[in-house]
Amino acid sequence: MSKTLFEKIAAREIPAKIAYEDDLVLAFHDINPQAPTHVLIVPKKPIVRIGEANAEDQQMLGHLLLKAAEVARALGIESTGYRLVVNNGRDAGEAVPHLHVHILGGRKMNWPPG
Repeated sequence: MSKTLFEKIAAREIPAKIAYEDDLVLAFHDINPQAPTHVLIVPKKPIVRIGEANAEDQQMLGHLLLKAAEVARALGIESTGYRLVVNNGRDAGEAVPHLHVHILGGRKMNWPPG
């Protein structure tokens, strides 16, 4: 099976503006930002989507969310607020079949989302 776009970014085959990296996750700025701050954080282990994660992924999923909060703090959007978004499937807007969390901030978010 071929690598996803995010696997290629993690392997440095495609350039990206990296915001954070450790052994389990990689965070990088979205090339089509939907807010003044828009960073994606992805697990390095390829999981197609949250609906396909399983019990063995539990620790990594917790790590992913905790690191998303850490990245938001480092980006300076914690005090005004930010939104974490996980899309699951085509109708939700999933464009890349690799689990990822959008960290969106720097502007007021509307509810309900579009």
